[in-house]
Amino acid sequence: MKQIVQNYNSGELKLEDVPAPVCRRGGVLVRTAYSLVSSGTERMKVSQARMGLIAKAKARPDKVKQVIQSIHQTGLLETYRKVRERLDALTPLGYSLAGVVEEVGGGLDELHVGQAVACAGEGIACHAEYVFVPRNLCVPVPEGVELKDAAFATVGAIAMQGVRQANVTLGDSVVVIGLGLVGLLAVQMLKATGCRVIGVDVDPAKVDLARKCGADLALERSAPGLEEAIEQFTQGIGVDAAYIAASANTSDPMALAGEIVRDRGSVVIVGMVKVEADWRLYYHKELSVVMSRSYGPGRYDRNYENKGIDYPIGYIPWTQRRNLAEFLRLIQAGSVRPSELGPEVYKLADAPQAYDKLNAGGPDAPIAFLFEYPERNEPTRKVMLPAATKPAPSGATVGYGMIGAGNFATGTLIPALKRIDAARLVALCSAGGLSARSAGERHGFAYCASDYQELLRDESIDAVVIATHHDTHARFTCDALRAGKHVFVEKPLALDREQLKAVVTAQRESGRLLMPGFNRRFSPLSEAIHSAFKNREGPIEIQCRVNAGVIKADSWYQDSEEGGWRIVSEGCHWLDLIQYLCDSHAVRVYAEMVGGSAAGRQNDNMIVTLRMADGSIATLMYVANGDAHFDKERIEVFGQGAVGVIDNWHRAIISRDGKKQVVKPARPGKGHFEELHAFTHAVRRAEAAPIALESAIATTLASFGAAEAATNGAPIQIDVQAFLATSEKNEQPREAAAL
Repeated sequence: MKQIVQNYNSGELKLEDVPAPVCRRGGVLVRTAYSLVSSGTERMKVSQARMGLIAKAKARPDKVKQVIQSIHQTGLLETYRKVRERLDALTPLGYSLAGVVEEVGGGLDELHVGQAVACAGEGIACHAEYVFVPRNLCVPVPEGVELKDAAFATVGAIAMQGVRQANVTLGDSVVVIGLGLVGLLAVQMLKATGCRVIGVDVDPAKVDLARKCGADLALERSAPGLEEAIEQFTQGIGVDAAYIAASANTSDPMALAGEIVRDRGSVVIVGMVKVEADWRLYYHKELSVVMSRSYGPGRYDRNYENKGIDYPIGYIPWTQRRNLAEFLRLIQAGSVRPSELGPEVYKLADAPQAYDKLNAGGPDAPIAFLFEYPERNEPTRKVMLPAATKPAPSGATVGYGMIGAGNFATGTLIPALKRIDAARLVALCSAGGLSARSAGERHGFAYCASDYQELLRDESIDAVVIATHHDTHARFTCDALRAGKHVFVEKPLALDREQLKAVVTAQRESGRLLMPGFNRRFSPLSEAIHSAFKNREGPIEIQCRVNAGVIKADSWYQDSEEGGWRIVSEGCHWLDLIQYLCDSHAVRVYAEMVGGSAAGRQNDNMIVTLRMADGSIATLMYVANGDAHFDKERIEVFGQGAVGVIDNWHRAIISRDGKKQVVKPARPGKGHFEELHAFTHAVRRAEAAPIALESAIATTLASFGAAEAATNGAPIQIDVQAFLATSEKNEQPREAAAL
């Protein structure tokens, strides 16, 4: 399929061949008929992408802080490489469209194939021939509403949410400051509400449009006597509310609103303006200032947007989905008329010319563009890429297919694979398609795909790397093993015992190599400490301190279903390292959350104590409440008259008999290259997996035990052989094992 994309580094816009997204549970696959270009929003995105690096940094100071922190944690060169990787990625444009349902995912019965729908969402309802849309971002188009008009639904919902925040009623007077697309739609809605509407803008053409849209009074910002005209219009009272839809780098809209709004009136901010006001003016009038957040309740809520969990109408009557539907009803009733805004329609193939006109600006620039899509092109889920530039290595190679093209896959795993002569990059897959296209071409893959079954059917692929969200690891691992592929799966191997049993069953049935991404045991620093204590005669003590840092609550990583509890999904790294350093499995685990659970939520701050089969004792202090700028990891090993320390993976120190040995690798790292190198050669030489399956199971069971102990307040016994025996008795049929 065709999709409009932009390179964030160069600012280049182009129409690219991208695999069509797959339809998933809880959503629909939509064939786009029209998508909307909101001139203000997309001009800002395009111009920001065309800025130089310093200008980009000034525009996003939050990202600069992340880069500085990364330099401290991983070093300048590693950070530079990851930043370049992200800057060179292709990004989607667009967030509002209308089209026809082509496929309906499971668990959704209110939409059907062939139904006309309007769709919303940045990175979801983008400028592409096909899009996958979750249920709460998709609404049916009523009879009599043209798809051209329905494509305005997202912007209409943004305007509508601002009107709701203004809390106006019949007869109220409202000034709309900023008559772009949102402002003009707000004018029409306010008129439909029964308000008396004034429009103000710096552009005389937009002022004229406001009059066409029904504004009772429309004025240029520079018009002499503007405030007097508004005072006369309101009979000396002032307007009841100011609706700021402008996009400006000044506080002038706030200043104007303060002057013309009546005593105890309200100011609603919908656009991007400097929120600076004359304190005395706003104080003495006791004005209410309200921010309007996008297109309604549910925005930025993963449970609402991604999982389709609605809010009860008795508590939240107007969610973003209900705002979308109401906007379409207003079009059907004739109260809102997007066609009056004079949108220009371009064929999708002419998108570059449309953006050139958008960026040129000027008085002739339209308020909005619509892209018109071909009536039907079959969705393709595999796109061939330019031939790999890496020279063919001598001898046998391992053909790799990778499922998942996120930051970790593209910034860490793929660069590591490219350093391995025996690795051949064949295919890269992501559910949305674009990230696979973007990274696949940059890194020399033969093709990209959106359906991972394409990789499993490909006989040239020997091994599959799975680097997707944690809840999919077990399912993809089972499917890949049963397809005859060797599997390297990023941690965690599974999120619960049933998933782990399914993985064990699939591995036994296939006989293929399976290795989880427990990379830290492969670091040269870990190997140095391991060697220092290898010939010991008794148990040792290990302390791992992990200053993990806070992950925002709205991240998928913090979703208990999608990411899993961090002690399971991430803590397994250090549980495996402890196991490696001891050459022994954990037999008992105890853990406590620091401060306990908060309102039933899992706590990321935890102390875990493990007793190993050889009598060694280990402690993992995994915390997220420390200073994120401080070193992240420190591992200390004591015993047999020696001490070994790994200092944030920059160096290792071994102390024995008063003598210190300092180990510094030529290329600092946490073992990602080494683990993939070991796995590749095990596949090529038909050797055993570098991490024995029993060891991987033991680590995973220890992580489950830590979570259970922290919840139940009692130690958990770990018996790997009993688990394996249970798995043998309860081997599941193929359908069940596929989760």
